[in-house]
Amino acid sequence: MKEHKHVYLLLSIVMLTTLVYWNHFQNDFHFDDSHTILNNVYVRSLKNAPSFFTDGTTFSSLPQNQSYRPLVSLSLAIDYWLADGYHPFWFQMDDFIVFLLQGILMFYFIWQLFELVQPNPQKNYWLAAFGIAWYMLHPANAETINYIIARSDLQSTLFVVLAFVVYQYFPKYRKKYLYLLPVILGSLAKPTTIMFAPIFFIYLLYFEYRLSIGQLFQKKYSSEIRQLTKQVIPAFFVCGFMYGFIDWMTPPTWVPGGTSAIQYLLTQPYIIAHYFGIFFVPVHLSADTDWGLLSGITDPRFFAGLLFVLALVLIAMITSMYKNWRPVSFGIIWFFLALIPTSSIFPLAEVLNYHRIFFPYIGLMISVVWTLGRVLTPVKIWFQQKALPYTATLAILAMLFLSVYAYGTIQRNAVWHTEESLWKNVTENSSANGRGLMNYGLTQMAKGDYATAEQYFIEALHLLPNYHALQINLGIINDIKGDTTAAAVYFKRALALGPAYPESWFFYGRFLINHQQYAAAIPYFVKTIELSPAHMDARTLLMKAYSETAQWTLLKDLANNTLTILPDNATAKEYLVMALAQKSGLAMQEAQIDQQPDAGKYLDLSLGYYQKGDYISCIRAAEKALQLKPNYPEALNNIGSAYIGLHQYNKAIEPLQKAIALKPNFQLAINNLQLANKFIQSPKK
Repeated sequence: MKEHKHVYLLLSIVMLTTLVYWNHFQNDFHFDDSHTILNNVYVRSLKNAPSFFTDGTTFSSLPQNQSYRPLVSLSLAIDYWLADGYHPFWFQMDDFIVFLLQGILMFYFIWQLFELVQPNPQKNYWLAAFGIAWYMLHPANAETINYIIARSDLQSTLFVVLAFVVYQYFPKYRKKYLYLLPVILGSLAKPTTIMFAPIFFIYLLYFEYRLSIGQLFQKKYSSEIRQLTKQVIPAFFVCGFMYGFIDWMTPPTWVPGGTSAIQYLLTQPYIIAHYFGIFFVPVHLSADTDWGLLSGITDPRFFAGLLFVLALVLIAMITSMYKNWRPVSFGIIWFFLALIPTSSIFPLAEVLNYHRIFFPYIGLMISVVWTLGRVLTPVKIWFQQKALPYTATLAILAMLFLSVYAYGTIQRNAVWHTEESLWKNVTENSSANGRGLMNYGLTQMAKGDYATAEQYFIEALHLLPNYHALQINLGIINDIKGDTTAAAVYFKRALALGPAYPESWFFYGRFLINHQQYAAAIPYFVKTIELSPAHMDARTLLMKAYSETAQWTLLKDLANNTLTILPDNATAKEYLVMALAQKSGLAMQEAQIDQQPDAGKYLDLSLGYYQKGDYISCIRAAEKALQLKPNYPEALNNIGSAYIGLHQYNKAIEPLQKAIALKPNFQLAINNLQLANKFIQSPKK
């Protein structure tokens, strides 16, 4: 076929895909994006690029999620540099470009695959194009495209497809194993890439050696099997080496999140059946499902899933026996093999996630599209016999079919737009998911709707009574309400439930800081940094605590250490200056104002001292303001307030009376005067 026709068709698919995803480019960061991107200081500088390849802890700020994926971290750092910050558009654009490249490569891979089975350039061309369009517009794949950190699935899948394309179209480089280079790169994005080796084995078995699975065990084909084995050994060696290398480079703090490997394994057949169904009817998708582990083999869903898997395996075995049906078998086996890392004996925190099917769906699409092509052959004959417009009818049906999937993808893009829209959808489609309820509550708390937030937190508590993150958020909401006693209880319970999580320590420390308990907060921030050395919020508040408690040596060491992580961190530089001068920030600010005295600045300084609880310094700064502006009611009020704080109520009366005389409607001063008189008349024992 003419080359320009390929280009035009691919451009059409690219343009259609871009149009369907047009409403996703401004979609926000979500879920694990927080600890791998937003709170990950390492991706904020390309200078850290070498560290991505030598230190797996640079992947995430959470120890439990620190896996070795240097290619992902590098791409995030590049996006951050291009965007000059955390602007989702650049991150989304990066992922989308990779997605489009994958689609183009898939077209050539699948077209060539079909040609190996039954040469028919025109038919195979359109079958491949339809399959790619279906895959690109599939709503389930939108779960991967919209989820920025799921680029690990994008990148690894791209390189698997690229490896096959290099093998197919550059045969002269096969002896140099050039096709294995993409496999190495893909493994640095996600270990699932190593499934290339067994998939490649089936590819060679079916399409080069023309053998079925059953013939693998027949003696008369022993020569071909030995040759095949010799040919695939390099692929298995490279994939095995990369798996071992990645496992070695993965920090010991990483945990998969699951508990029972047996229960997880028993659950997966039903999950696989669900994935299969979603391929055809992608409804009720959820970013965080409420599916749980099956109780055991007595659960009817286990038998339903097992029967489905066995039926699919049987279909793969039977179709492998016939040359013209082997793409069906190949696709099914691809589907199963690509699911092994997430749907087998390796227990993950969630029993299913829709971004996990991004790679497996390539195989399923190959099977379904080839089956469709086989079925259409007699249909075409029937249309011709009836003198009906076969091509036009098929084109209209295909466009209608793709339009339905495209509409679904547009809707999923809209769901992923903000944290609020995403988690609202989760509460609707996965109502028994406590984490989803909590996260939607967080979006309401961010809006200041504390009543609604607490309502969702309490509802989540019934489902997840021992979830440390939920305890933290209940602590925060009670602190906002002013119930510090209840808040402290929740924060301490979070520590008891999640002592290995840095956030448990950080938020209790922040709570103490917010209530001026600086010395008490210090050990909690120290522990946070011990668990997560690059936790910048903990570092910032610990520097504040050291400053407020005049621990200058510790402050200097911490500021210097922080600057080794973020050399341009302005806050660390400010605290380093304080440490060297052995003066707090307010004290240094006062010294600067003394050089160029200003009544307004002294008043602000006085308020800063008051909020800190340093009432003596508050009075001193206010008196300096009065020296410059004698009739300054706000300064007089600050002096009166500070004396109340010092429990010297009699001394508070005069400045407050003067403030009211200068500003009769000064309600704050009036309230303070009433408070001082109340304490004088009814002193506490």
